[in-house]
Amino acid sequence: MNIRSLLQERVRDAMTKAGVPAEFSAHVAPSKNAKFGDYQANGAMAAAKAMQQKPRDLAQSICEQLDLSEIASKVEIAGPGFINIYLQPAWLASAVQQAATHNKLGVEASTDERVVLDYSGPNLAKEMHVGHLRSTIIGDATARILEFVGADVIRQNHVGDWGTQFGMLIAELEDKMDEGEQASLALQDLELFYQAAKKRFDAESEFADRARDYVVKLQAEQEHVLKLWQLFRDVSLSHSEAIYDKLNVSLTAKDIHGESAYNDDLAVLVKELQDKGLAVEDDGAQVCFLDELADKEGNPSPVIVQKKDGGYLYATTDLAALRYRCGKLGAKRIQIFTDDRQSLHIKQVFTLGRKAAFVSDEVKLEHRAFGKMLGKDGKPFKTRSGGTVKLAELLDEAIDKAAEVVKSKNPELSDAEMAQVSQKVGIGAVKYADLSKTRTNDYVFDWESMLSFEGNTGPYLQYAYTRIASIFRKAGVELDSFDAAIELDADKEQALALKLLRFSEVAEQVVEDAYPHVLCNYLYELASLFMSFYEACPILKEGISSELRDSRLMLSKATARTLACGLDLLGIKVMDKM
Repeated sequence: MNIRSLLQERVRDAMTKAGVPAEFSAHVAPSKNAKFGDYQANGAMAAAKAMQQKPRDLAQSICEQLDLSEIASKVEIAGPGFINIYLQPAWLASAVQQAATHNKLGVEASTDERVVLDYSGPNLAKEMHVGHLRSTIIGDATARILEFVGADVIRQNHVGDWGTQFGMLIAELEDKMDEGEQASLALQDLELFYQAAKKRFDAESEFADRARDYVVKLQAEQEHVLKLWQLFRDVSLSHSEAIYDKLNVSLTAKDIHGESAYNDDLAVLVKELQDKGLAVEDDGAQVCFLDELADKEGNPSPVIVQKKDGGYLYATTDLAALRYRCGKLGAKRIQIFTDDRQSLHIKQVFTLGRKAAFVSDEVKLEHRAFGKMLGKDGKPFKTRSGGTVKLAELLDEAIDKAAEVVKSKNPELSDAEMAQVSQKVGIGAVKYADLSKTRTNDYVFDWESMLSFEGNTGPYLQYAYTRIASIFRKAGVELDSFDAAIELDADKEQALALKLLRFSEVAEQVVEDAYPHVLCNYLYELASLFMSFYEACPILKEGISSELRDSRLMLSKATARTLACGLDLLGIKVMDKM
């Protein structure tokens, strides 16, 4: 249940009856201070100004028409015209009880629009590195949350699997195979393979000529070269799939639609741009000049769609992808997750896509940019020697470091339990440390803080779930099947119940803005409220009545399910023991 939407609807209806024009919103939001109620409706002030009335008089008229008898215990006017709404504890209790046993915690489908998400997109010429982490996990969390509220999500992993560098790589692979080496072994370390090929390309003219020849043959889709390219692609993708599996990311092989998929459409697309007068020759290249993105001097922004030598660029491929996603996939909303350094490029592609009518005005185009991952020195995160950090090695290190922390806190875990818990804690810590930061900001990668069991961290939230699971074990009841009536008498109980019912509002906010940190903050606040509730409201203590015990267990169940669901939407696993 989305309380805010329910109240918004009721208040808006009351505003209509009070004569407020339809263009004025109810502006219902959670109160920032509990003494001013649980929610506030602030729409009267803006409407009163336009209607030339006193805000408090209009607020009074709205309140007289407002029917919240079964929901609110009190509605009052405060300040210049705020309407404060206090929810009934009995209504809250009933709503939480329903949500606790609902398969989606009371969250109802709010959209069925088809959304295409472009995220991860590693270059198959190299192993995935930390630069791919943010796109992969932010995009994946957004995809999960969109599906959770009913959207028809199509994932598009726009991998870099085409271009001039593949001639060099294919030539190197062919030589390795001629020497009797299997493709999978030759490509075991993609970074070393790429470096060896590049070294030969720079030093051996015969190799370089053969590599360039292979580029031409690849673009012409010659069978032998295409077969070698496919071998390279398959082995490279298996590296990425292993990373996705370890990261608990929902991308699969069927989501891959890389640059190569658009090869046959690029010449057609450039011809269309020429025919529409958008692409013109400039120094031998085909260029589109965008007045919409002109600089301060009024010079239009140039977008090269075909080079002088006939080759194509990222802009061409991205335009083809845009057209495919709208025309073939039927997208109504497209989100692209890249770092903020590509903002101009994406803006050019979106602008040109609309000008060329590849995208209709009804389709929402959204660049979900993000900042950089930094080391403690404030510079882009690198190895100690200054090299690129491989993502596979980073994740292995996270699991090893998590094992040290978990073992120090619970040495009684068996080896099998330790391995499972360490994997969940280590991966969860890395993902949560990223997702809990505002997407558009840079953030500092710090092992110590991300693996801490205190503060707004993945391990803290996983531990909060584990702690609730242990309460149910001590009570001798099954968490999943437990059901009981809830009564909310104590302030801490009511505060926890209200927070639980705001889960739906938070999910809707992330759907709108693609800011997963909003969900992270909510889960942290929920876990903190539960700890306060647990300390103030005994559950299994001697002398507690069975009705009160069961009521508080039901509140605990609702909290555990919400934590588990919220973390799952972030791609983070929970566990019963830790």
